[in-house]
Amino acid sequence: MTTTLFTNARLIDPEAGTDAPGWLLIQKGVIAARGTGGEVPQAETVIDCAGQCLAPGIVDIGVKVCEPGERHKESYRSAGLAAAAGGVTTMATRPDTLPAIDTPEVLEFVERRANEAAPVNVLPMAALTKGREGREMVEIGFLMDAGAVAFTDCDHVVRDAKVLSRALSYARSLGALVIGHPQDPGLSAGASATSGKFASLRGLPAVSPMAERMGLDRDIALLEMTGARYHADQITTARALPALQRAKRNGLDITAGTSIHHLTLNELDVSDYRTFFKVKPPLRSEEDRQEVIEALREGLIDIVSSMHTPQDEESKRLPFEAAASGAVALETLLPAALRLYHAEALDLPTLWRAMSLNPAKRLGLSCGRLTKGAPADLVLFDPGKPFVLDRFALKSKSKNTPFDGARLQGRVTATYVAGTRVYEAE
Repeated sequence: MTTTLFTNARLIDPEAGTDAPGWLLIQKGVIAARGTGGEVPQAETVIDCAGQCLAPGIVDIGVKVCEPGERHKESYRSAGLAAAAGGVTTMATRPDTLPAIDTPEVLEFVERRANEAAPVNVLPMAALTKGREGREMVEIGFLMDAGAVAFTDCDHVVRDAKVLSRALSYARSLGALVIGHPQDPGLSAGASATSGKFASLRGLPAVSPMAERMGLDRDIALLEMTGARYHADQITTARALPALQRAKRNGLDITAGTSIHHLTLNELDVSDYRTFFKVKPPLRSEEDRQEVIEALREGLIDIVSSMHTPQDEESKRLPFEAAASGAVALETLLPAALRLYHAEALDLPTLWRAMSLNPAKRLGLSCGRLTKGAPADLVLFDPGKPFVLDRFALKSKSKNTPFDGARLQGRVTATYVAGTRVYEAE
């Protein structure tokens, strides 16, 4: 088996919290050694990183791949290529497909397609209730046996607290992870903006930030009752942060994530009604954005994900309130996150803790680290390389990105999965 040595690298270690020059040796698909100087080992292949950053590959929780049912929007092949180009080495995929991934048979189909087509690791999630309808929980045990890494109804919030409490209790007995979407479904229905002066001036149907707080409060109460493992997929408002802090302080098994769009964009970006900026939950105020960045820096928010949601041109080329929600982000996650680094809001180890180490830990994976014995899932990138994003150059089938035409800094040079290069920049 070929050994590969990366030299002259800037090693980003989220576990140690370090950003320092060094070398890294991989052998048989795992990290064999690393160092910052002294005697450098021999290897069959030597890659001179020329001072670029070498970091663990991104672990992206909450990627939507539209198989089965809507393959014209995104396939496992196109999503896998987009992930590799964006430095994402592991995708945890959502079950909000047509039909929903709610039986072992559908899950096995998805796993087979992913293994055949995607050059990166794919870990499927399953629905929490049948058809994501919130009435009857799925066969959690059978789906875990078939390979489901977590259970979620995505943006279909389970309205019936008794159904959700039963599902959480059963999930706890099996050690399953449940991912919730903290929003009050009644208040959120039909909303396409966050309530406030801006939404009123634009005449957009809006939802109060309190809807997120109310949804999170209910889920936390059920967690106290059941003791389940729980992850909130997107915390996007300052109002929800005190409740999250209390839940963690009280020892509940809860983690929280946020999306790259809510970290780097705000409600003013929808001023010209561009539907590429319509996401769910809607973009928040600048004050909320800054508070969420601070929560991420402090470790209160654990995970940053792309929330990659492909939509075709027809579903986006509509009036703002009628257009579909969501944006593609597998290829833009890394350069968009580097906006926070270049603005000196977050350093690289903190970013990679949220994009790689913490999601790997939450899913029980051994990747996301630069330690000896960890899988050689790596991304080599130039954090300062500027470019203007052209959405038609994206590898995703759908091109609905809010960053079209944006000036970004940071390009992926190469991506490695288990030591094998799956992407190299042209």
